Amino acid sequence: MFRKQVAKKKSKDHIVWRGQEVTRIEAFSDAVFAFAVTLLIVSLEVPHDYEELMDNLKFFVPFGLSFLIMFTIWYRQNIFFRRYGLHDIKTVALNGILLFLVLVYMFPLKFLFGALFGQKFHFQNTGQLSTIFSLYCGGFGAFYLLFGFMYMNAYVQRDHIRLSEVEAFQTKTHAYTNMIVAGVSLLAVGVAFSGGYGAYFAGWTFFLVWPFTAITETKRKKIFNQRFGDIAAPEVVHQMHAHHIEQDAEAKN
Repeated sequence: MFRKQVAKKKSKDHIVWRGQEVTRIEAFSDAVFAFAVTLLIVSLEVPHDYEELMDNLKFFVPFGLSFLIMFTIWYRQNIFFRRYGLHDIKTVALNGILLFLVLVYMFPLKFLFGALFGQKFHFQNTGQLSTIFSLYCGGFGAFYLLFGFMYMNAYVQRDHIRLSEVEAFQTKTHAYTNMIVAGVSLLAVGVAFSGGYGAYFAGWTFFLVWPFTAITETKRKKIFNQRFGDIAAPEVVHQMHAHHIEQDAEAKN
């Protein structure tokens, strides 16, 4: 009941939440994310003196940033399952690849932030730094590429899960924005390997995400308003979803 009440409130993008209960695949995903966070901090020990305490505090900034990235990925995955409640073979496969990347991504992520915040990591040449940034940018882009595929899969199955025209439009918008982030990440990998100081500017390439996604969302919003207008009000979407439920009940009877 609580999840149903929450689902009714989470409709700012006009997509009614269909995933009402936590399934086995989501419970397994949560366990993997919890294990990944454990890997981030497993090397930390309780300090025995003041010097060790001060030294350990240096780890908490990179840990915090790494945790923030992992939390963002977990949140996006959770929202996807809440929106669509899909558990078909494609969704399971894509989610499995995502969880695999979560575990693999921990070590370069922890290493990169540790290096950026003054821990004792040394690069013998810019090629090594380029490789580290490429692992980070490539991994980050892979997450959003997978999310893009998951949203496109939901769009392909729009009739099966009874997405309204409004919800289908917004689903495609989410797919586009995730693909844009993936594309910018790929561009960052290219910058990292461009030679010279490219590795130092790769991280700044991520700032292109904001203007590109803003342009795309503005354009999609304009089309949205022209196509749907007031019919996309949240209460109307809920009425449409309720109508779909009634149709399902009548079909079963």
